[in-house]
Amino acid sequence: MTRVVSGADQLKRLFAAMTEHTFQVELGVADPPLVDYLAELLVRFVRMESIFSPRDIEGRRLEEVADMLLEAEQRQANPRREIHRHIGDFTLFWTGVYPEALKRLKHWERKDSAIDYREQGKRSYYIASTFDEEPYRQEAHVLRRLSDHFELCSAGLRHVRREWERLPDERPSSWSADQN
Repeated sequence: MTRVVSGADQLKRLFAAMTEHTFQVELGVADPPLVDYLAELLVRFVRMESIFSPRDIEGRRLEEVADMLLEAEQRQANPRREIHRHIGDFTLFWTGVYPEALKRLKHWERKDSAIDYREQGKRSYYIASTFDEEPYRQEAHVLRRLSDHFELCSAGLRHVRREWERLPDERPSSWSADQN
């Protein structure tokens, strides 16, 4: 048997095709820059360290939106923009791709328990979009659309996940059943 995805380029093409099909064919959203951004988000967030990439000034990993927001308020200009863009990506990823994880992410013992990920994602994308000078001008327009259409993008990413879960689970024939 062959593997469905064997490298970064194949993964990127797979996510691009699935995202394009979902948004253009299934949802009727003909917005190539937006669709490309969402496919890239999926590729970036395959790696756990990308999901939790923001760091505070002392280098500690920021794992909760509440901490990211505090850090963004302490930063100036471009680093602030990047943190808000990441908050938008983070909240869109969890609400869209893995909404079942929200229960754990927003557990009552966590700082994020009172944060509405959808509203905060929309707000953070909006803030990031206000930094529209070069070299951010092109992305600023996409971030504004992500803010305006957060719920649609979240629903579309849920659909993309369902599509990849339907892919055949192809493993090399040398694997035995107990290696799963």
